[in-house]
Amino acid sequence: MKTLQQLLDQKNYKNVISILPQQSVFDALVLMAEYKIGALVVLQGEQLAGIFSERDYAREVVLKGKTSKTTPISEVMTSQVFAVKPEDTVDYALSIITDKRIRHLPVIQNNKVVGMLSIGDLVKETIDYQQRLIQQLEQYIRS
Repeated sequence: MKTLQQLLDQKNYKNVISILPQQSVFDALVLMAEYKIGALVVLQGEQLAGIFSERDYAREVVLKGKTSKTTPISEVMTSQVFAVKPEDTVDYALSIITDKRIRHLPVIQNNKVVGMLSIGDLVKETIDYQQRLIQQLEQYIRS
């Protein structure tokens, strides 16, 4: 099973796509649409301040009647964030996502966010791993 660093190395975007807490929800939505992603890391300097996701937008902006152009991210972001390390495994990250019922995990090394993985990234790798394992077993049985 791969490490999370190996997954990050395969991603299209090598830089962490982030937003500042004082920026507007509208700014976040524009970034998310541009990169076709479902969540952003919220950084205060280099420190992780939270995550802003499509769920946050639906629950904290739309349902509460706030406007995206005037609402700062700090008002609606998820500030209790679970994170993982680059050397952690895909299995470990999947267990956190399952247990905590979340969809995105920042990857942190030396107190700095070095990437973000989604449940989709982790599930895709798990399926790929299982397919490789099946192929190896089939080859072993044939030989």
